[in-house]
Amino acid sequence: MRHRTLARAVIALLATSGVVAAFATMAPAPAPFAPDSPLVEALSIRTDALVPGPLTYRREERFQRGDTLAGFLQRLGIADADVERLKRVRALQQLRPGMMVTAEVGADGTPHYLNFLDGRDTLVRIGGPLEGYRASEERAQLYARTVMKAGEIRSSLFAASDAAGIPDSIAMQLADVFSGDVDFHRDLRKGDRFSVVYELHHFAGRPVRAGRVLAAEFTNQGKTFRAVYFKGGYYAADGKNLRKAFLRSPLEFSRVTSGFGSRRHPIHKDWRAHKGIDYGAPIGTRVRSVGNGFVDFAGPKGGYGNVVIVRHQGQYSTVYAHLSRIAVRRGARIEQNDTVGYVGQTGWATGPHLHYEFRIAGEARNPFSIAMPAAAPLAAQDLPAFQAHAEPLAAQLDLLRAGNLAQLE
Repeated sequence: MRHRTLARAVIALLATSGVVAAFATMAPAPAPFAPDSPLVEALSIRTDALVPGPLTYRREERFQRGDTLAGFLQRLGIADADVERLKRVRALQQLRPGMMVTAEVGADGTPHYLNFLDGRDTLVRIGGPLEGYRASEERAQLYARTVMKAGEIRSSLFAASDAAGIPDSIAMQLADVFSGDVDFHRDLRKGDRFSVVYELHHFAGRPVRAGRVLAAEFTNQGKTFRAVYFKGGYYAADGKNLRKAFLRSPLEFSRVTSGFGSRRHPIHKDWRAHKGIDYGAPIGTRVRSVGNGFVDFAGPKGGYGNVVIVRHQGQYSTVYAHLSRIAVRRGARIEQNDTVGYVGQTGWATGPHLHYEFRIAGEARNPFSIAMPAAAPLAAQDLPAFQAHAEPLAAQLDLLRAGNLAQLE
């Protein structure tokens, strides 16, 4: 009986413990932290631990078209009193759109110095009031990097070079390099391709201007021409000089408004032989000599207006007429691509254009239909040095061609 009573007591104890355990297990979890409850607490800041502001600021600004000198200096953070003094500094008056100016200016707007690179690769520095706003010049230390670009003609060489991010000066060099083989006025076709390796000059880590074309390739109407710069000229892989004795055109870029042959005269209204090529271009466009020679005549000449006649080697001579201004004197020696004058409307001319004649033994010939003589090739002793120089440049052109073709496909 006593054992039975003890067993009941143990069972009751265990049952009570199980109930407690069950309640402990099912007890609710604590309420989660509410993230939308702001906690605002005041912080004490030690004023003696603040970092002081800089005493001077370095600013860079590009002089924009339409900028006034005063407004530009104010944009650099220079105080008005110093702006008035700097406006009178002659060196600053030569700023042109696109030039980058660096200035170190105090927190109160006092300039410590300003400097910029001018168009002559000269670093111009203007001191602040402590230096009496004096200007000084020194030769800028430029360095060149090689750039590789390729493009495809859609409408014009300039449009294609712009699309490829190639500077205009490089596009003009391309036209000049291949001008003996490609007439950029008449021969360009949609789909023509070009590749170019050229120098880009830098100053203080920033590109400032394009340099020389080092190597180039141009595919025109399925025919490919390649050029490498070496010792002042451009040569094909076999050492052939790409420069002809005469350029195809006396203008870098223009349009032919009247060709060689018979035509109805725009002033006299009758049919006459037109013994030259007329190029339409704005007044003031540069006219270049197509070859080396001597100025045989320079001045006004009846219906030709202002005219220059150049006598070249052998029986060749060239005529440049209707010029607005003549840039050479009679008897002067000139080189190919030298300026002889500027497009105008003098003499018998109904609009601004250049009348150009190419003469052999005094007889006018069509420059588009005759084979131009080539300049001298590389000497045999120079070929090994040229080939060693040209090999890496040719590899770069091959790489550009492969990338350009892959992009087209």
